[in-house]
Amino acid sequence: MQTSKSSLAALTLGAIGVVYGDIGTSVLYAVKAVFGTHLVPFTPANVYGILSIFFWTLTVIVSIKYVVLVLRADNHGEGGLIAMLALASQVVKDKPHLRRALLGVGIFGTSLFYGDGVITPAISVLSAVEGLEVISPRFKEGVIPLTLVVLLALFWVQKRGTGGIGRFFGPITLTWFFAIAALGVAQITKHPQILQALSPTYALGFMWRAPLVTFIILGAVVLCVTGAEALYADLGHFGKKPIRLAWFSVVMPSLTLNYFGQGALLLEGGTEAVKNPFFLMAPDWALVPLVILATAATVVASQALITGAFSVTKQVIQLGYLPRLNILHTSVRDTGQIYIPFVNWGLFVAIVLAVVMFRSSDNLGAAYGIAVTLDMLITTTLTFFVIRFGWGYPLPLCIAATGAFFVVDATFFASNLLKLVEGGWFPLMIGGGIFTLMMTWKQGRGLLNEKILSDALDLPSFLRSVFEAPPTRVEGTAVFLTAEPGTVPNAMLHNLKHNKVLHQQNLFVTVRSHEVPWVGISKRVEITPLGHSCWQVILHYGFKNDPDIPRALEQIRGHGCDLEPMTTSYFLSRDTVIPTMGGGMAPWREKLFAQMHHNASAAAEFLHLPNNSVVELGSKIEI
Repeated sequence: MQTSKSSLAALTLGAIGVVYGDIGTSVLYAVKAVFGTHLVPFTPANVYGILSIFFWTLTVIVSIKYVVLVLRADNHGEGGLIAMLALASQVVKDKPHLRRALLGVGIFGTSLFYGDGVITPAISVLSAVEGLEVISPRFKEGVIPLTLVVLLALFWVQKRGTGGIGRFFGPITLTWFFAIAALGVAQITKHPQILQALSPTYALGFMWRAPLVTFIILGAVVLCVTGAEALYADLGHFGKKPIRLAWFSVVMPSLTLNYFGQGALLLEGGTEAVKNPFFLMAPDWALVPLVILATAATVVASQALITGAFSVTKQVIQLGYLPRLNILHTSVRDTGQIYIPFVNWGLFVAIVLAVVMFRSSDNLGAAYGIAVTLDMLITTTLTFFVIRFGWGYPLPLCIAATGAFFVVDATFFASNLLKLVEGGWFPLMIGGGIFTLMMTWKQGRGLLNEKILSDALDLPSFLRSVFEAPPTRVEGTAVFLTAEPGTVPNAMLHNLKHNKVLHQQNLFVTVRSHEVPWVGISKRVEITPLGHSCWQVILHYGFKNDPDIPRALEQIRGHGCDLEPMTTSYFLSRDTVIPTMGGGMAPWREKLFAQMHHNASAAAEFLHLPNNSVVELGSKIEI
């Protein structure tokens, strides 16, 4: 039992560091963003109303929607929008039109994740460094350069892996939550009556008095729940219990105390305190340590998001919505620790653009929210289909369970649309660009496979004709990679044509990715004998599995086929795509697909094939 308690404590500490870093640093800018709109007259009644709205937003969206409901919709223990998408598409697979629509919606939501991934590190680190302005106005000119230096250092260390520093994430973020709670308590003791704002009557009263203003400022209020999606996304890493325990025992109380502390400061300091209420809560002697701690906390929050971007990209590649990218493993022990250079530096360039363009956390607040609230709306929609068709709950109950959240999410999203011109276009532009790439790749791969299949020969028939006048057989094993089982790989045709030999053993291997997170070892290999020492092999992987063909093929020993690594060759077709007029896609999309296909990383690396045993034979295919 003691071991179990220790494990729970360790997982809870890890969840605090990874899951709640983003939402934990929202105290730096959320209150300032609301009162900085100048739409809310500065009166004690309005301070009470805004704080009450903050508290009940956290309660409804995070505590009830995510912690209580959405965490239950796990996909074999995994969470996140990709896992939810896979789960929702599986439960409606007998409804093809609905399934296609859900896949499109889910992939669009995944694309928006990258837009969120650009704004989050930018606004978090920038808001932390802006604390220097509270120490002295002279530091104002150094805020942007220092922010960029911190971000550069963060992205530079990604290639070295985060295993060494990852163990500090939990303690740093826990220290941060204790610090923001202490700052809040210090102010609340001066104005304890501020705790009356815990009552929903203050939020309802504010909404009743100023419904239009309430709707407009929801675009700033939503900043207090940024990072809520991380609760679900990191479900597979920590489990439900640690995530829930961390939220109710540490995170929610700390956030509430800090927000109410900022409210107490506003009651005392008036409009002057609105400039930066978080840092103004601290005594002068604590400002420098607080800026350092805030910067460390925002770096941890940004790190969690970068790691998430790597993980999501790998899953999307597995599902066939992006071309293969160069994926490096940064840990020998933990295969989940990966580094994708293209994603890393692509994010960095976009984040630098965001910092330089918007120049302050207030301006970035205008860009924040649209991607987040739209993702929340998509999650709610997918959840409905999971509990209706997957769990089989009655329709009225499903509508009641998700309908209220849908209305709340839609209201927040509608409010954020008002910020479209001010900066909301930026994450939408990024998300839209990624979505275009994903759908172009998916459709292009479909067209390519159709073309290959239309020109392909039937494998069993071809083998029968070949062995009527058998070619020269050479020692060893040939492994031919083929997109579709039962078809003759181009690599085999070229090999017979140019080398006029056939290996003693021949495997025709197809890799299948499924809409489940994991496929166990026992279900990995499906092998069918074709005669004449030839076998058709299908390898099954989930979108979180790491494809490793040599390791998977070790399982076929005992089926009459014994592979010796030193005498096994892997034959791959290196296809060159030629766009044609009047094809299945618009000309510009066909050219885009051809370029993506050309720049995709080598299949040998992605499939963990030994470099000295790979033979690539090229061909040209028109689509």
